[in-house]
Parts: sequence; structure tokens; C-alpha cells
Amino acid sequence: MKVTDALSGKKIILGITGCISAYKSCLLIRDLVKRGAEVKVVVTPSALEFITPLTLSTLSRNDVIVSTFPKGIDSKAKSTTWHIDLGLWAEIMVIAPASVNTIAKIANGFCDNPLTTLVTALRCPLLICPTADVDMYKAKVTQQNISKLKSFGFHILEAEEGDLASGLSGKGRLPEINKITDNIELILSGFQPDLTGKKLLITAGPTYEDIDPVRYIGNRSSGKMGYELAKAAFLRGADVTLISGPSSEGLYQEIPLIKVRSAAEMKSVVDKHLKFYDALIMAAAVADFRPMNTAKDKIKKEDNLQIIKLEKTSDILANLNISKSASAKNKLIKVGFALETNDEEKNAAKKLTQKGLDLIVLNSLRDSLSGFEFDTNKIKILNKKNQITEFPLMSKFQASNRILSELRKLL
Repeated sequence: MKVTDALSGKKIILGITGCISAYKSCLLIRDLVKRGAEVKVVVTPSALEFITPLTLSTLSRNDVIVSTFPKGIDSKAKSTTWHIDLGLWAEIMVIAPASVNTIAKIANGFCDNPLTTLVTALRCPLLICPTADVDMYKAKVTQQNISKLKSFGFHILEAEEGDLASGLSGKGRLPEINKITDNIELILSGFQPDLTGKKLLITAGPTYEDIDPVRYIGNRSSGKMGYELAKAAFLRGADVTLISGPSSEGLYQEIPLIKVRSAAEMKSVVDKHLKFYDALIMAAAVADFRPMNTAKDKIKKEDNLQIIKLEKTSDILANLNISKSASAKNKLIKVGFALETNDEEKNAAKKLTQKGLDLIVLNSLRDSLSGFEFDTNKIKILNKKNQITEFPLMSKFQASNRILSELRKLL
């Protein structure tokens, strides 16, 4: 079963301004086109000091707007009302990078170049990615202008911390390309920053239960679902912390990540942090059993080990230490996951009741391209009213947003 990319066929305008990070726009165009989007590029005059129209045109497979007024072959405008035509055509406009100068112009209504002129003609959402050296970015006037843009209803993806072209280090870097594309997808999918002010604790990945220093009992969980949940929640405004078992998945730099290995470690960290959060989403595939004894040294082949005695691990969700949690003033919302191979809905409903959950997310190993290690998932969400909401196969980022939307109803 093929899943259609959420960006496939979407009409996207990319605005590029005069920043050293303008070269990264090429990577953004490449990713958007690869995912099936149609991309048209508009640049400010100063952007041409950093990148050429030929490069942008080749990558986007479309003409590039470089001038407000047609100037023969130097302009790719097809009519004198190109800004109106593009404003009607686009489903979203993204400015990445957005310089301090361009931010100031948009905030104050200036239309003195093709990019700023186009902004005033838009009928679609606008995502702005402010980018500058640290002192320019943190300047009071810049922050006021960014706040002003937010008040207009524009979407702002804040800059990241890191090393800058000046040699300084601080906030000002263009966000990673995958974060920009995730935000574009979020906006085009109709999801809003409706989790602002909410605190979510999310777990992800497997746990490893050690047999000896080099061997362990584990499972096939990659952590993809939990990591996508954390990223989606962050983009929707939540204050997120991710507790993860061993995983190679990447995460946005702003999201606190606590690494654990065993089920016991995960339980300890979850219990320690619960009191600070409004909801717990337990997406981790926690081991149900662990070796009763862990060898201090590697077990040799000649030892002829035939039996490993196991004991149950503590069920984290069923035994939460919430006596001092956020539930003291607001009920802690608990979301669990169930991966089943038979009697899926019956077993999931049983877990929901036994563990005192508010929601449980069910997926079956019998569903193609769903579950462990895949980028896609096919889920059902069950609540305490015995209502079941079923979703088709979709990316785990899209599935995460469906879960968060159901959670939002309970917060």
C-alpha cells in the first residue's frame, strides 16, 4: 500500500533573502521537490549576492522572480501582475532565510522588492524563518518586529542555537531543513499551535535488558513514533521532554532528551518528572521481562548457557508514582500504546481499563508497513467511552498529529 506524501502536489512559494545561509535554501528546494511539491522561488536583490537564479531555477524546475518590474530576459515575470497571480496560486509561502532587514520591512508594510511586494498579495499562510547573527537576532527592535509578525497571524519558526558565520555562537542559525519541511507539512495539514502552554512527557524506543556486558534482551522498536510525537508536539507549541531508550532517531535541538537503557531506568525517570507535566504519552516499547541476574563478565561460548531465567519488569503505566504529580491540581492525562497480533481491539480496550488510561493507540503487526521500524503507521485510537477512531496508513508524523489532536480534547 502506497502512502501519498502530505506535500505531494502542494504549491509552495519559497522566498530567499540576503543571508549567508541562503545556500541552504537549495537543500530546502531539493527536499520539497523530491516530496512532490511544486516550488516557485522569489528572491530579494541582496539574495543574489549569495546565490544565483540559475541554481534556484534548475533545482525548482521553475522560473525565478528576481525583479518587481519586467526587464526583458533578466526577469522571469510573465505578466505585470505576477505578484497577484502567485499570491492566488500558492498554498503556502515560506521565507527561509528571512533577514533582519526583510523582517523589518514586512512588519512595517514596505513593498520595495519582489518578495515584500508578494507578501502583501498572499491569500495563503506565511511561514517566516528569521535568521541573523546572534546580536542582530537578539536586538530589541528585531524581537519587536518578530512579535509584530506573530500578531499578524504569520507563522514563525525561531532560529536555532549554534556556531555562526561570524565565528560567534548563539541563536541565529537557520533551522535544520527537516524542521522547516515538518513545519510546512504541519501548516498545510491544517494543524494549529493548539498545545501552547501544555507540558507533555513522551517516551520512545525500546529498552535493553542486559544479560551480560555485551548481550541484552530487546525488541525491534526504532523509536520513530515517539520521536515524531515529540517533534509534532513541539511544533504545535507544547513544552516537551522526551525520554528515550536506545535509538538512532534525530530530534530538534530545543527538545530536552533524556537517554535511558532499561525498563527500570525509564520508570525511575518517568516517575521523577511526572509532577511537572500535564500528560504522559507512553510510546516506548518497554520490555516485559528481564534476566533475573546480569553477568558481570561476558558469558563465553564454552559455558554452554542453555537457560536464562527471566522476571517481569515493572509496568510503568500501571504503577505510576503520581502522588506528587501534576494531578494534584490537574488530572494527569495518560496515553498508552498497544501493539497486538490478535484480538487487537479487545486486548487494547483491556489494557486501557487495567492501566487507567485516557487513550490507547492501537496498531497491529498484521497491517502492512505498520509498527516497528517503518516510517508509516496505521492506528486506531480508543478512549474511555469505548469510542474507536480508525485512521488509514499514514506517515508517523501525520499519525502523531492525529494522536495529539485527540489528546488536546482532554487537556
